[in-house]
Parts: sequence; C-alpha cells; structure tokens
Amino acid sequence: MKKFVPVMLTPFKENEEIDFEGLKRLIDFYLDSGAGGMFANCLSSEMYHLSRQERLELCEFVVRYIDGKVPVVATGSFGINLDECSHSIKEIYSTGVYGVIVISGLLSKENAGDQDFRLATSKLLEETEDIPLGFYECPVPYKRIIQPDHLGELVESGRVIYHKDTCLDINQIKEKLKACEKQSSFGLYDAYMVHAVESLKAGSAGLSCIQGNYFPELIVWLCEHYADESDKVEMVQAFFTNNMDLMHRTYPASAKYILRKRGLPISEFCRNGSSTRDYAELDELWNRFVEVKRTLEL
Repeated sequence: MKKFVPVMLTPFKENEEIDFEGLKRLIDFYLDSGAGGMFANCLSSEMYHLSRQERLELCEFVVRYIDGKVPVVATGSFGINLDECSHSIKEIYSTGVYGVIVISGLLSKENAGDQDFRLATSKLLEETEDIPLGFYECPVPYKRIIQPDHLGELVESGRVIYHKDTCLDINQIKEKLKACEKQSSFGLYDAYMVHAVESLKAGSAGLSCIQGNYFPELIVWLCEHYADESDKVEMVQAFFTNNMDLMHRTYPASAKYILRKRGLPISEFCRNGSSTRDYAELDELWNRFVEVKRTLEL
C-alpha cells in the first residue's frame, strides 16, 4: 500500500513562538486525511529557523501526540562537521522518532565531488551506531542528488529505511528503485508531483510533497487509485501539475493560508520570511480544489 507522508508545517503564534495547540489540530488534520506517516522537523517545518531546543521539543511533541498511530521521522543532521552531525542525529533519535533523516547537502560542501560525499555518508553510518536513517535531497543549503548505485549501497547496509527524492527525473527514480529493490524495509517517497502517478506505478513507496500541506486527501486518493485507468486519475494529476508554480511561490505561508480557509486555527506567520501575496489566485486554487473534491465524491 502506497503512503502519503506529510512534510509537516510548524504553526507559529504571532509572537513567533511555536503554536503547539495549532500543531495538534494540524496533526489531527493529517491523520484524518489518511496520512501513513509524518516527516517532522523538515524544510517545510522551517527547521533552519528553529533553535536546537525547539527542534527537540517539536519532535518530542509530535511523537507523543501521535502516540504510535503512524511512524514519525525527523531531520537530525545538523552541525558544522560529521561529529556534530552524529551527535545531533542521536539527540533527535532520543525523542522517540522511528528514524532520523539526513540532509544530503549538509554532509559535504557543494563544490566537493561525489567521492567526498560517499566517504562522508559511510563515516556517518559508522558513527551513528544502529539508528535507522533516511536521506532527503533537500534544496537548502544546496541540492545534492544521491546517485542510484550509491543509494543502493546505503540501503543494502540495512540501516537506511527512507529516502525523500527530489531529483525531478522519473528515469533516475526508476534507477534508484531498481538499485534498492532487494530491501523490503526501505521506501522511496517522491516529492515531485508532476510525475506522481508514473513514480507510484514504477514502485515508489508513496509521496512526500508540499502539496499535501494544501490538499492531503487528494494525495492520499492518488496513492490509493494511481493504478486505475480512469479520467479521474488524470484529472488529479493534472490539477497538481497545472498548479505547481502557484503552490511553490510563497510557500509555506500560502499553504497556511489555505489551511486557514479549511478551518484550521493557525497563523500564516512564517519565520523564514515568506508571506502570502497571491490571495486571489489562491482563492481560485481553492475553488478548483472544491470542484475536484466534488468530482471524486470525497
């Protein structure tokens, strides 16, 4: 069964503190929509704008509130060197998460070659004992794409259970899936909704995309119906493809705006400086969503 794993937002109060009551409602919203896991403390969570203590408190809260209903993973690879990164991973793991996510762009400098990155990942696995890990090709501080053969080696170690892919290349997705096909405990989750249906058909474990912070029930529906030969699947795929730019433009503030329209008691405030400007276009996006939802009888 394919799963939708939300890249969780962090609600903030107007005084910039984390809004934990709002976070409860957001978690309930994800779960009620059919989410099969949670990715906390990620880029959508504005992780680079949280203090070390806030990251730990956030992860502890999410794990405690979800209480085992679905697995929780969270980013933990913070630090200026591998020793600090390893320590950070152990700290995040101590919060009770199922696995700790490593940002590929934090392990070696942007101008470093692939061999340097491979050595860094090998050393990191050694220094983090038996902690289950995942990788995320996060675009910040820069996007480092993991090559298919390297991902296959990491997964073969038995330590890597999760990969959030942002390569935007369906052919490379297929190569990665083939390289990892022997490990049943591993799942590749695609972030790129333009080829969502094709990726699911190719064997990805599910989707982990920012669009799920607008309309999670549509992502869940696609994970359940991607193999159907129907106009409805094409309609949902086209909805996400056609609205890709708008949903990225002032994210995550724009997603928080839509969630407020959906009745969630959270502020649009973001620490990363994003702010909603495209209210008219987002209102029209909402109207298109309502029509799609009606057609699907959700």
